[in-house]
Order: sequence, then structure tokens, then C-alpha cells
Amino acid sequence: MSSYRPELHVAPESGVLDAPAGVLLDGDTWHLFHQYRPAPSDPARWAHAVSRSGPFDWEICDDPLVPAGGETALRAGAVVAAGRGLDMYFTSVTAAGTSIQVAHLDELGEDCPVSDDEFAVDERVRRTGDVVSDRDGHVRFRSPCVVPDWESADDRHAGHEGWLMLCVTGSGEAPVPVVLTSPDGRSWDFIGELSYAGDPGFDASAIVVGPRIIRLRDEVDGNIYDVLLITLEDAGVDISGYLVGTLRDAEFTVRTPFTRLDHGHDFTRPRNTNVTPGTVKPAKRYLQSVIFGLLNGIGRQDDPVEHLSLTTEGWANCLSLPRVVTLQGARVFQTPPAGLPDAISQSAAARSWTGLCEIPAGSSLTATLLDAAGHPAATVTHTGTQLIIDRSMNPHHRGDPVAAADLAEGESDSLSLFVDGSTVEVFADGGAVTMASRVYIDGGCSEIRVEVSGAAEVGQYWSRGPGSM
Repeated sequence: MSSYRPELHVAPESGVLDAPAGVLLDGDTWHLFHQYRPAPSDPARWAHAVSRSGPFDWEICDDPLVPAGGETALRAGAVVAAGRGLDMYFTSVTAAGTSIQVAHLDELGEDCPVSDDEFAVDERVRRTGDVVSDRDGHVRFRSPCVVPDWESADDRHAGHEGWLMLCVTGSGEAPVPVVLTSPDGRSWDFIGELSYAGDPGFDASAIVVGPRIIRLRDEVDGNIYDVLLITLEDAGVDISGYLVGTLRDAEFTVRTPFTRLDHGHDFTRPRNTNVTPGTVKPAKRYLQSVIFGLLNGIGRQDDPVEHLSLTTEGWANCLSLPRVVTLQGARVFQTPPAGLPDAISQSAAARSWTGLCEIPAGSSLTATLLDAAGHPAATVTHTGTQLIIDRSMNPHHRGDPVAAADLAEGESDSLSLFVDGSTVEVFADGGAVTMASRVYIDGGCSEIRVEVSGAAEVGQYWSRGPGSM
């Protein structure tokens, strides 16, 4: 068993996972697509993974999309239900620039082909062509997010009709997010550059990439809001977050300005999950959504050749666990998916610890991740007012700064910690704060040792590991 490769997260068999592309939930079956390179020097293509018994047991299918003709790479996009199959919106890269194209899979219900050749191409997928290219004074359309559009801009209870697209245009140094709509997913009308009514919470000169949108009903006031997911590139580091408000045409009216989604070392490029008709009952629509992220905080500046997992095991990067997202008082809460404790019990090496605690000011709870030799590989500390991940004592992360997040007063003191290979994901205070970091743990995590100081107390706790009940 590999000590660095996660079992429950999506990771490439070999090569480099660049970014999540699109996710589609069909009943109980998850279809996840991501941007991928067979080797660091190879052009990017798309990969496809399927899980039928909860989003933890992933089967790697044949690749749905590879560069063709004059293309030099295929980059991330979106996946939506289309008839009995699905449409894949992807970024086509050529020497002349980029454009958004569509490919179609007729039958979603068929078993996905799995060939002996890990680089085989799924022959069922057919391209339908270019749908958005240079136009309306904008160039280099890329990174599309496609979701159902509203039937009525004034009544969100009326349902959906047509399609909405968010994407990015312009140069990589000064990208411009834009909005388009379509009645059929093929012919797209340019609506305008994304603008904000109210303070978005970041400077107008910020580099905004990867815009995505989900819709959630606020559990406090009962209204349906748009949650805009974006990533800010800042001095070579990705900072991903969300805004809550309402998108009308191309203007986003801000209720909650930019707020970080994750405060760990390595969560970026969040992607929404679309669903097939009938997967979510009408009464439960907008009560929650699911997002995935890339566990790599450097983003475009990353060099996979420097990854320990690539040099020792031939693969680089993985995705986060799926996160169940809800909206409460204009704040996003994230919790781990159902079934995760049982998946950990059935794993070969994953571990978790969840506790309900009382952590008064001046006290703390510290969870230490021990490697196979019993040495500390990282610590997670809850002080009642702050959550901290420290991996600097680990020889593979020597000197790294700690990752820290403030905790709101009055929140319940709870902590859920999940370790899977070289991934560590933490959910605190009912999902109000999340942190994800990559940690290379030699020989795997042998134990999560929990200690309290001062007046801190652990009321109830649950731990899981291989074979636990």
C-alpha cells in the first residue's frame, strides 16, 4: 500500500492531475472529470472517474477528451446532463488562442470503458464543435462553468429554462470574467462582463479565475441566493472563496463579500456539482450542494516535478473529498459527505477523529498525526478562537508556515479530522471553518493522538481506522 497515495480521494494512476473540470451526479453515481497530463511535459487532456457506491470508491475510465488537430492542450470546463447523456464544455487551446467547445456522450447509464491501456480514449465521446470563441470585443474565452438558467429572473420558484455560463476572457495577467446565456447549450448570447453591486471584498485589480456558481436556500431567511465561487491569484498563491448574493444579467448584488472557503495550505479551484433530472427531489432542491477542490495551494505556478509523490510514486496532485455545502445566515458551511466513516473503516490506511468539545479561552485541543515510526508528521490545534495546522516539524515540510483560521465566538466547539494518504482535511465548529493541507506522512498515519490543555474537555468522540466499527 502506498504511504502517500490516498484511497478515498481522486488521484491519477500516474501523471499529473491539474484541476477538477466538472462533476455530474446521476442518482447515486458520481461522474467526475478532471484536467490531466500523463507526464509533466505532455499536453493536458481530460480524465474521467466514476463511483457508484458513494464518492469514495473511484474507478478510472478511459479518457474522454484528448488534444486533436492543432490543439496544444485541453483545459477545464463543466459537465451537464443532456438528454440521456451528458455534455462536456471544455477549453480548447491552440497556438492562436483559446475557445470553448462541447463534446457529447449519448448514454450516461452505460458502463464506462476501462481499457488495459491507461491512456486509452473513450470512443463513445463525440465532439460537437466550437460554441464560444473571440467575440463582442473579448478574446480567449476559457474555463466555462455551465448551469441551468432561471426561467424567470423575478421568480426563482418558477424553475429553470436554458443555460447560464460563467467563464474568463483576456490575458492570464488580467483575466475578465463574463456571463453568457443560451436556450439550447449551443448558441450563446454574450450578456456582459461580470460586475458587482456593493463591495465584493477584493480589489478591482485582483486576478480572478475559475468562476463557478451554485444556488442555495438560506436556512435562516428561506430565500434562494447565488453563491459565487472564485479563486484569487495572489503572488503565486491561490486563495479560493465565495460571495453570497444575487446574479441578474451580468451584475452580482453582494450580500456577503469575498470569504475564504478553506484556510489550509492546499485547497483551490473549487468546482460545483451538477445533477441529472430526478436526482434531487423538488422539495430538497437548493437545500445543499456539493463542491470539490484541488489540493494544491500554488495553482498555476506549481511544478509537479518537485512533488515527492511524483518522484517516488509517479503521480502528482489529487482532489479534495466532496464537501456538502449549505447556507446559514448568508454564510457557507461545509461538512464531509455521508458514508465517510464507513469508507474509512473499509480502507487500508485512512483514519479519522471527531469530537464534541468545550474549549474555553486559554485552553486548547491538539491532534497529532503520527507516522509509522511514531514521529509527529503534523498537528491540528483548536484553541476555541483559532484553528491551526502545523506541518513544519515534518522533514518533508520543514519550515513551512502554519495555516490558521479564526473561529467565531459562540460556535459549538467541534472538530472532525480526516487523514487519507498525504491528505489532511479538517472541519471545525459544525463546518463553519475548513482546512485542507497535503502532508507527506512516511509509512502512513499510524495514530491520531489527541491531547487537551488547560480547561479544555472532550465530551464525546469517535475515531475510525482500518477495520474499526
